[in-house]
Amino acid sequence: MSDLSRHRPNVGVVLFNRQGQVWYGRRAGTDGPHNWQFPQGGVDDGEDYEAAARRELFEETGVRSAELLAATPGWIAYDFPPELAGAKAARGWAGQKQKWFAYGFTGDDAEIDLEAHGEIEFDAWRWGRLDEACDLIVPFKRPAYEQVVAAFSGLAQMLAGQ
Repeated sequence: MSDLSRHRPNVGVVLFNRQGQVWYGRRAGTDGPHNWQFPQGGVDDGEDYEAAARRELFEETGVRSAELLAATPGWIAYDFPPELAGAKAARGWAGQKQKWFAYGFTGDDAEIDLEAHGEIEFDAWRWGRLDEACDLIVPFKRPAYEQVVAAFSGLAQMLAGQ
């Protein structure tokens, strides 16, 4: 996947709690079993990627109390499958290219508000292990999630061992 010019710029967020668990949201209106994922979203023209990650984190979870722990150095990309000829594909995008950010959650669970932004992305949430991610996500995103898990697994181990 060397030519990413037709892939929509996007950010993804892995939010770690103090025990090294990660935040999962269940996509609203999406049947299971592969309907859990991390917050993610598009980058506005001229927007800084880390600022976009913080914005998406707030819009989808209500979380503002987070400190940056790490970021992936390059793009992690996936293609939209042919059966998902939705709005993004219709606008000419072949897939998404993502920069991923890991944050440590410094607030408490009461801060999490899935209706903070008005547009509900998730209808439920939970904490879980990072290594569960690939089994929870829709299959076409699985190779991207494998890269995210590999990139941030050291953080999960470090936080869990504190």
